[in-house]
Amino acid sequence: MEKKTTTVNLTEEEFVHPGNRACSGCGLSIVYRMGLKALGKNTILVVPPSCLTVLQGLYPVASSKLPVVNVTFASTGAAATGVRGAMKALKKTDVNVVAWAGDGGTSDIGIQALSGACERGEDIIYICYDNEAYMNTGVQRSGTTPQGVLTTTTPIKGKLQKKKDVPSIIAAHGIGYVATASAAFPLDFYDKVKKATTLPGPKYIHVHTPCPPGWSFESRYTIKIGKLAVQTGLFDLYEIENGQFRLTGASEKLIGQKRKPVTDYFATQGRFKSLDKELVAGVQEQIDAKWANY
Repeated sequence: MEKKTTTVNLTEEEFVHPGNRACSGCGLSIVYRMGLKALGKNTILVVPPSCLTVLQGLYPVASSKLPVVNVTFASTGAAATGVRGAMKALKKTDVNVVAWAGDGGTSDIGIQALSGACERGEDIIYICYDNEAYMNTGVQRSGTTPQGVLTTTTPIKGKLQKKKDVPSIIAAHGIGYVATASAAFPLDFYDKVKKATTLPGPKYIHVHTPCPPGWSFESRYTIKIGKLAVQTGLFDLYEIENGQFRLTGASEKLIGQKRKPVTDYFATQGRFKSLDKELVAGVQEQIDAKWANY
């Protein structure tokens, strides 16, 4: 059995400074801090335009203590490939090359470069923090915005299309490691990032990341809302390692247990206020069918 990280044995070393430019209650600030703890000092980050570029700030007042390469929206996977190639040329085989992008820069604008890197088998880690819209530029809908969600580009009835399942798309490439995680369960995320540093080839981690201003909730409820997404079975924590799927952490504990209704999750956020009863019932049916298979 794999040893799980706890608050007792979690490393105390920090790779972000105490201050940053994130919004109050930002789920990404939790994910970023924990992810860098797992990655360690021998890491180079590749980041496209996103909330993370705002959180990190600009030299010489950046919040990150690690080297960061800021790249264009569409090029993250390709740029990370180039950084890995440079490390190989310098014979620095112990450096983690980590692409870290939002859902818009992953599921939409950057998916071709990510797909290419996976198909080629590049030895990189790709982390997508999914706050389910283009938050940095004003809350426009993205491919991973759930159906019915109000955004500035879907302002009346919400988004008409269903959320894009990016982890499944990446898993279809046949890479060795795909995982999901949540900002509300940071130790589960830490362990998955730590594992990714030990594996060869492409590794992809998709992190559900609550956003107070974009999702319209009070900043003190970030963890509560993130946990509800998992407790209702709407967002699942899992790993696909060498083709083998398994639920992890809080999701694994839900097997055979009664889940909270998805309405508990929807009621916490203003972005869902336009949902009609038929759509909510349909989402609940989809969750129930999924968990019946589990």
